[in-house]
Amino acid sequence: MKKAAAIEALKFVKPGMKIGLGTGSTANHFIEALSVKVKEGLNILGVPTSRASKDLAEKLGITLTNLDAQARIDLTVDGTDEFDSELRLIKGGGGALLFEKIVASSSRTMIVIADESKKVKKLGKFPLPVEINRFGTTATAAKIERVFAHLKLDAKLVLRLRDGKPFVTDGGHFIIDCTIGAIPEPQKLDVLLRSIPGVVETGLFIGLCNIVLMGTPKGVKEFKRG
Repeated sequence: MKKAAAIEALKFVKPGMKIGLGTGSTANHFIEALSVKVKEGLNILGVPTSRASKDLAEKLGITLTNLDAQARIDLTVDGTDEFDSELRLIKGGGGALLFEKIVASSSRTMIVIADESKKVKKLGKFPLPVEINRFGTTATAAKIERVFAHLKLDAKLVLRLRDGKPFVTDGGHFIIDCTIGAIPEPQKLDVLLRSIPGVVETGLFIGLCNIVLMGTPKGVKEFKRG
């Protein structure tokens, strides 16, 4: 179903576009589908959101650029960890949330591809990733906890690990995964978390996604932000 959604996203791709390439297994379906069109002669430039998506796109023959050369791009296609009816997202399960948000916010249109499991009534089913500077990790975590307490949210914070060591993002930061449950005011939470010195970015993507293409057993369903 994710692959079907990825193929559906190709209909938004036009020759000459600069296209943000998301990160993760779902986004990989789009990169692979796009590479087929490139091999058939489609002329586009890709803007990867991680080393992983860069490596895959290069391997598949997609010509790449970056936001230093192209400050504004046409379209970004990416996956998501979850989305609600207002097309607000939680992203960052793959660890690329900062670069993904920079690319998405530099795009005229952001399309998310997903399956039915990603649609939720309220954000928060998936742990919220918060990317933080490596300096003062414990102090920053304590400030994050105070924000949740202020909003009367019972959150469990866990420093993301890989192979027993703190996971390091492509930007050189750590990630704290916050298990919260339903988030009543995602925008307020996002603003408060990003106001903390030491917090680099949150996995709340609000006002960025224009279209969700959701694969279902009956075909791809399209949602648009009003």
